[in-house]
Amino acid sequence: MTTVRQVGIVGVGLMGHGIASSLLRAGHQVSFLEHPGNQPVEDLLAAGATALSAGSEVAKSAHVVILCVTGSPQVEAVLFEPNGVLDGLKPGCVVVDCSTALPSSTEKVAARVTDAGGRFMDAAMTRTPKEAAEGRLNLIVGAPKALFDETLPLLQGFAENIAHAGDVGAGHTLKLLHNFVSLGFSAVLAEATAASRKAGISDTALLEVLGAGGGGGVVLERLRPYIAENDPSGFKFTVANASKDLGYYHTMTNELGVERGVAGAVHALYTSIEDSRLSVPEIIGVLVQRG
Repeated sequence: MTTVRQVGIVGVGLMGHGIASSLLRAGHQVSFLEHPGNQPVEDLLAAGATALSAGSEVAKSAHVVILCVTGSPQVEAVLFEPNGVLDGLKPGCVVVDCSTALPSSTEKVAARVTDAGGRFMDAAMTRTPKEAAEGRLNLIVGAPKALFDETLPLLQGFAENIAHAGDVGAGHTLKLLHNFVSLGFSAVLAEATAASRKAGISDTALLEVLGAGGGGGVVLERLRPYIAENDPSGFKFTVANASKDLGYYHTMTNELGVERGVAGAVHALYTSIEDSRLSVPEIIGVLVQRG
C-alpha cells in the first residue's frame, strides 16, 4: 500500500472519531459520513477531513472504507441501503468492518462486498475511546493473509496491537469471545463488590485483596476508579452495548452448538438493569441497592 491512503469512515462516534483523528495525524486523507450520531467533528474538519452526505459518496472518495457502527443491522444498512456504501464502491476497495457483529452476518456481508468488486475484512476493536484517540486500539482481524499484510500499515495508523485471527469472520468471532470473558469478569466483580459492601468490608481492603490475588487484571483496573471513587469515566461501555454483545454471543454459540450456561447467567444480569444507558461499572451501584 502507498504511504498516504484515501480513507472513508462511516460512524464517527466515540471510537470512530478517535480512528479518524489518528489517521489524519498519520497523514492519510479522510472523509466521513455526516450523521446525527457522530461526535463533534469541527476538529476533524479543521485537520483536513471532508464531510459527505451519503455512504455512496464516502465509497467513491476512498481506497479503504472503515465501518465503525453499532452492530450487524447497522453494518448491513450502511452498506446495502439505497445510496449506501456498496452503490459507490470502487473496484478493489477494501471495506474494513470495525464493529462488533454476528459472524454469520459478516460472512454474508463479505460475499456481497466481493460480488460488488470490493474486498472485505473484519477488524473488531477492543480498548476504549481514549486509546482510539491516541491511535492505540487493539484490533482482531479476520481476512485472507495477503489482504491482512497489505492493509497492516494503514491499520497501524490507529491501532497498537493487531492480531490476525484467521479468515473473514474470525475477527468478529474472537471479539465476541473476548467480550463475553470481559463482561463476565465485570459481572463477577460487580456482584462481589456489592456483597463486600453489604458485609461491611471497606472498598480499599477489597481492592487490595482482589488486586493481589485471583481477581487482579485488566477488568478490575477498569472497575477500580468506580469502586474506589465512584468514577465510571474509565469504562464507558454501556449496559445496552453489553446486552447487545452478549445477545450476539448467545446467537453465535447457539449456531455453533456449544454450552453457554455461564453466558446465560451473565446476560440475564445485564438485561435485568432497567436503565441501559448506565456504564458497566455503575451496575455495582444497582446491585448494592437491591435487597
